[in-house]
Amino acid sequence: MTAAERPRDAYVSQFSALTRDVRESGLLRRRYDYYWPRLIGAALGFGAIIAAIALIGSTWWLLVLAAVMGVVMTQIAFLGHDAAHKQIFASGKWNDWTAIVLANLFVGLSHGWWQGKHSKHHANPNKRGSDPDIDLPYVTFTPEQADERRHPLTDWFLKRQGWFFFPMLLLEGLDLHLTSTKRVLGRAPLKRRTVEIVFLGIRLIAFPAFLFLVLSPGVAAAFLGVQLAVFGVYMGASFAPNHVGMPIVPKDMRLDFLRRQTLMSRNITGGRWVDAAMGGLNFQVEHHLFPNMPRPNLRAVAPKVREFCAEHRVTYTETTLWRSYGIVVRHLNEVGLGVRDTFTCPLVAAYR
Repeated sequence: MTAAERPRDAYVSQFSALTRDVRESGLLRRRYDYYWPRLIGAALGFGAIIAAIALIGSTWWLLVLAAVMGVVMTQIAFLGHDAAHKQIFASGKWNDWTAIVLANLFVGLSHGWWQGKHSKHHANPNKRGSDPDIDLPYVTFTPEQADERRHPLTDWFLKRQGWFFFPMLLLEGLDLHLTSTKRVLGRAPLKRRTVEIVFLGIRLIAFPAFLFLVLSPGVAAAFLGVQLAVFGVYMGASFAPNHVGMPIVPKDMRLDFLRRQTLMSRNITGGRWVDAAMGGLNFQVEHHLFPNMPRPNLRAVAPKVREFCAEHRVTYTETTLWRSYGIVVRHLNEVGLGVRDTFTCPLVAAYR
């Protein structure tokens, strides 16, 4: 087979045909009817939580509200994700500022840090040396990483890291806040640094100060702890099923856009409740193929993508939420044990 006959070259125009069909169907148009009520609801919901804290006062029953706040923060983070992908408004500036306000002021995350990291992930999902989401200090995603991190003191954990993954998410919210703070206060270039610092300061300093002002120290600390734990677990449990346990490709492998985004992504099946709970991330294949498509349209485009993949013999992966969690745990444990599961399907072998 000559270079001109390789699948990478033969299939490069297929995605253009799918994109044209999707555009003509109107599924890339903005959905203000969907997003405006949610944006307004997010602001009102967050404000209602603050008002309820002040009105109810210091009682351990507030820990229920803390858990609710963790859920609300995650849902707001999903909206920030959509804005960062230019899904909400036709105006790029409106999307950017909406993402900054939602991420920094409401959730306590640096939009600039997250967008840079997430853009690299979308460009090369599950690709060694390119995807920051598979290069974390506390979880090992590849056998090569496991080999580099092997030590008598860590070997026991590596072999069982899958079982520890979800409990570790209890600290994910705190880690996201600390990483964001470090990023905005660091020297690396950051667009709108002053705005991000001010918004993060309000969220991460003024809000805890408010809690300790109106609540007893114990209740205030517990409130922050529960809210952060719920937020971290919810965020991690929504993002982990999308790619963990899917093929990891070598850094020197080249794939066309369609296969690069589809083969490394996993959809989560279920009804509308799954759409709402996961913020549309359950349609991960469609999201990676059309990152600026409004969230409510992902369910509508899924049959088109599924049919297209079947026609062109492109693997389209989907499973239930609970099975995906089992896959995550099993994969991480196997990686820690040093199991090699090289991505050697005939298609990828042809791309060599």
